[in-house]
This record gives sequence, structure tokens and C-alpha cells, in this order.
Amino acid sequence: MYKLFRFILFQFDAEKVHYFVVGLLDKIHAFFPTRLLFRSLFVVEHPNLETTFLGLKFPNPVGLAAGFDKNAQHIDALADCGFGFIEIGTVTPKAQPGNDKPRLFRLKADQAILNRMGFNNDGVTASIEQLKKRQNRRVIIGGNIGKNKWTPNEAAVEDYLLCFDALFPYVDYFVVNVSSPNTPNLRALQEKEPLQDLLLQIQEKNAAQKVSKPILLKIAPDLNDTQLDEIIEIVNHTKIAGLIVANTTISRAQLLTPKAEVDQMGAGGISGKPITARSTAMIKYIHEKSNGQIPMMAVGGVHSAQDAIDKLDAGASLVQLYTGFIYEGPALVKSINRALQKRAVQ
Repeated sequence: MYKLFRFILFQFDAEKVHYFVVGLLDKIHAFFPTRLLFRSLFVVEHPNLETTFLGLKFPNPVGLAAGFDKNAQHIDALADCGFGFIEIGTVTPKAQPGNDKPRLFRLKADQAILNRMGFNNDGVTASIEQLKKRQNRRVIIGGNIGKNKWTPNEAAVEDYLLCFDALFPYVDYFVVNVSSPNTPNLRALQEKEPLQDLLLQIQEKNAAQKVSKPILLKIAPDLNDTQLDEIIEIVNHTKIAGLIVANTTISRAQLLTPKAEVDQMGAGGISGKPITARSTAMIKYIHEKSNGQIPMMAVGGVHSAQDAIDKLDAGASLVQLYTGFIYEGPALVKSINRALQKRAVQ
């Protein structure tokens, strides 16, 4: 059924379809009978799925990655799809339109997406107003924070601290995003000195709170082993809670989609199956090099229950979906949770 629905949707502009689908999910949630039906189809609740991670109790270990619900407008409807946690954002201090359209493309042959959205969002104040309205209090909420496009890297810390302060009462954990390829020069903040300084200043703010909250760093799949070793050093030095592995890639290697077609799409990060193996390998590398001491969420190319299990076996504690959710639908969330439930009792 979903394959037919997807076939129809994939005939239209990807970004317009996104807004159509989340609007449809909101309508399903708003009508009590359809909400119950939808939840009965996709939500799996079982004590074996409950996962404690960084002191937070997740109803299940399958979450929705940042970028899908940038402004925290659809949390209740998305929770009906079976997610145990939802990461909003990337949120910036002020609203910004993002990059010029079109900026979202499907690579169907690769089961991938190319995007150059550019942190389009309504700003942190608008996200807070949406977070205040949410009714589902069981689903865990992450806040993915970034800087405005026009903020120079030398002043980036101020943007991250502003978002951190504003969102602190409303989210359960934070994600520092310096790995998106779609904001000019943002990835320069992944270099050791600026990244360490950024994280230390956020940690200082965190420590000043009555109860601190977990802070994770989201890293790119394009980092080499030497850079990953530096990331491990930075995590140990700054004592942030952990990592999210990994963001979209700027690599165009080994794609099935014809090069001319990809070139026509232009710049942007690719998500989905092309980074399945790379993100899993990174998780395994970090887990082994850190002696299992760095907690991780896995994201990148989770299109099946086996993909999720591979990432958990490599050393992650939770998995996030984005592109896999688009290509496979909410049944993917259910299939992963069912497989994990079954594995827990074996």
C-alpha cells in the first residue's frame, strides 16, 4: 500500500510533497478515530523496548532525525508513527529562509535524498511556541541547534548559546550541528580548536543549570580516521555526553544515479543508502577506539530492521531515521521495533 502511495508522491516536487505529507499526518492525528487506527497500525509498546540512554528513558530506541520537523510543528502526529524520540531543528536564533529552491531531490536508484536546505526554520522563539503546545509527553525531544547563515564563524558560539538557553526548558537533550554541508563554512567549526571551544562554552552553560542535560555532537561521514581520533579526544576533553553518527555526505562516489543527473541537482548533502555502510563503520571505529566509552546515536542509511541492528551491534544505543522513513514509510519504525522486541526475548 505504501509503495503505491510513494509512487504517486514521487511524481511531484520533493519539498512540496514533504509539506503535504506532514499536513496529512496532522489531519490523521486531529481526528480521534483515525488517530487510534494509525497508532494501532504502527506504534509498538513493550517494556523490552524501553531504553535508558544518558539518563533519559526512551519508550523505544527508534527516533526521527533532525530536519524532518524543523519547527517542532508535528511532534504529536509523528509520535503516532511509532517513534520513541523526535529531534527538532536544526534551529537557529533567528528565522531564515534557507537556500534557494529547488533544494531537495530524490536519487531513486540509490534510495537516497540530496538536500541543500540551509537550516531553513522559523527561529528558536517559534519552535518554543510549538513545543509548548505538544500533548504527547512520553516521546523524548531533542533540540538540534545551529548558527544563522549570516553569523560569521568567529561569532558562532553566541548563536549556539542563545539557542541552548532558549530551548533548555523544552527539550530533553541537545545536538550541536556543525556538520551540515549546506551552510557556508559551517564545517570549518569541526576543526579541533574551534569545536573544542564551542563545546566547552556550551558545557559551561549546561553546568550552570540546576540539572544539566545531555549534549551530543553530530559529525559528518566525510571525516577520516585521523579526524575521528580528534573527535574522540574532543569528546573526552569537553566531557559532552556523546555523538550522533553521521550527517549527510558531500561524496558522490559509487552512486547508481547517472552522474549527469546528480550534477544537474547541484550541491548538497546526500542521505540514505549511500551512507549506510560508512555510518556503521564509523560507529564501530569510534566504539572500539574509545573502548565503548562514548555513547552514540546512529543515523544514516537505516532502511531496514537489519540496518538498525547492524548499527546497534556496532556500538550505538539508539537509531534515527530520515531518508529510510521517506522511502519505507512508518512501517519501517514498526518493523525495527518488532525485530528489537523479538531479539530482546531470545
